[in-house]
Amino acid sequence: MNFPWNDTDVTASSGIPLAVAWLGRTSTDDRQDPALSLPRQLTAARNALPGECLIVAHFYDVESGRMDLDARGRGQAHEPLDIPIARDGGIQDLLAEAERPDRRFAAVICESVERVARRTYFGTKIEYELEQAGVMLLAADEPMPQLAPPRGGRARKLATPVLTRRVKQAVAEWYVLQMLELSWDAFCEHTEQGWNVGKPCYGYRAKKVPHPVAAKQAEGRTKSRLVPHPVEGPTVTHIFMLRTVHGLGYDAIADRLNLELERHPPPTPPDPRRALGRWSGSAVREILKNPKYTGYMVWNRRATKQGGKNNPPSEWIWSPQPTHEPLVTKEVFQAVTSTSRSRQGSRSTAGTSSHPQAARVYVLRSYIFCEFCDRRMCGKSRKGIPYYACEPDMRPHKDRGDWHSRHPRSLWIREDDLLDLVHKFFAEQVFGVQRVRKFAPDNVVPERLRKELLDLERRLENVLDQVEGHIPTGDEEIDRDFRAQLQARFADLARTRRTKAEEAEAWAENGGLVGDLELLNESSNLAALDEELQRKLFDAFNLELRYRGDTDEVLIRVMLGNSPE
Repeated sequence: MNFPWNDTDVTASSGIPLAVAWLGRTSTDDRQDPALSLPRQLTAARNALPGECLIVAHFYDVESGRMDLDARGRGQAHEPLDIPIARDGGIQDLLAEAERPDRRFAAVICESVERVARRTYFGTKIEYELEQAGVMLLAADEPMPQLAPPRGGRARKLATPVLTRRVKQAVAEWYVLQMLELSWDAFCEHTEQGWNVGKPCYGYRAKKVPHPVAAKQAEGRTKSRLVPHPVEGPTVTHIFMLRTVHGLGYDAIADRLNLELERHPPPTPPDPRRALGRWSGSAVREILKNPKYTGYMVWNRRATKQGGKNNPPSEWIWSPQPTHEPLVTKEVFQAVTSTSRSRQGSRSTAGTSSHPQAARVYVLRSYIFCEFCDRRMCGKSRKGIPYYACEPDMRPHKDRGDWHSRHPRSLWIREDDLLDLVHKFFAEQVFGVQRVRKFAPDNVVPERLRKELLDLERRLENVLDQVEGHIPTGDEEIDRDFRAQLQARFADLARTRRTKAEEAEAWAENGGLVGDLELLNESSNLAALDEELQRKLFDAFNLELRYRGDTDEVLIRVMLGNSPE
């Protein structure tokens, strides 16, 4: 609080009013009305100043006092407000002018020191910068120091004023921290009890109940819980199904919903003027990322103090038990979250990307992953040759000891090499004659043939038993006819057995696909299909490619029925 006077300063002893700048601040978050609060602060400052002082400049901001100093004074929250004070700038403008030799003021006054900043460090930093520039910081709720220069060089008594100001700054910071902590605990309890905050998310509507506090109830205030919307609720479930079962992207899901707008009405934004009247990929994404559809109440998904920035799931507050009727299971929601991470940056539709710089189609787009980091590899081109590359920004993943240290800075694999592998795999393992051999090596012969062969073996043994156990009747003619019939019967069974054995052998040799080899060969010519048909085929089999760069190996996985190969 030192005030370094010099011969050029305009002081009270010269008979000229001392020029003072006023510094004000208010926050819309603390439920103050800036149009009332700021004039009140200015009036308090005027009343506290001695008669020989005159306020010549007005600096104020509408913002939180807990912001970092570098971010202070740069907002426009004051612009739409009807504040009856001409504004010369904010805190940054005040500090900049204080450094200039032609500044208009010799001191700065505020209503209270917490108006300068809500954090002691930034408050004292501002005070120090002003002091270094030769400007005293005054507060209307503190005793006014002696404004005239001290006589005889005697130091001004500053010990008690400094102690008082520092205590007030500490109390102000403590008060804010305490309010934040209490508010946090209250919101956590509010969430655990299942109360909804704000507008119900799409798929639900609010069931209002009287506020449990009698005074607030008397004011007509209510609290709300979530109940499913009869039309929007099934739409949410349908969206999750399209994502998990069909693996569609956000835009592809939106396109399907737009085909039946009466059945699937689009969401309405908080500002109805922004309504599109249709579904968009961003609207679908917001639904798929909202955990409230699991029946649990969730809070703190977004940081309200940082412009709605998304918080990581580790910072979300979940109710310990479901509090409203779910539209999807928690397992489905987690599966969608995994799908979103694996599909990041990819589309589920064929054709060239809508990006203005996109000029090439990548057939295996969205199917290939890096085995190191489990991230989807993206299509890139070098000298006109298409590749798939993995080049992650390693800085955010330094804590990923499982792959970070082993991952090369760049992994590339040619698309034509991958396509040759995929086409060959489908030709030989999915459509080729190896199909049955691979999936039923110990059961290639159909059960029908197996049973028939066993039955023929049993009947042949019966004939031989009858031959061996025959007791002659003594009548040569009768005995001769009997032996002839047994021989004919045995020969007939043996021929039938040989025919069935040849059929079983042919079945086994051809992988159980006798008569269909030509059709299989025609079906396996995937290279002749266009990109859209190939992608439909790959989607039908849930194709997944995993590339391991250190060994240059590719794992190909498809889903046949319910079992992955």
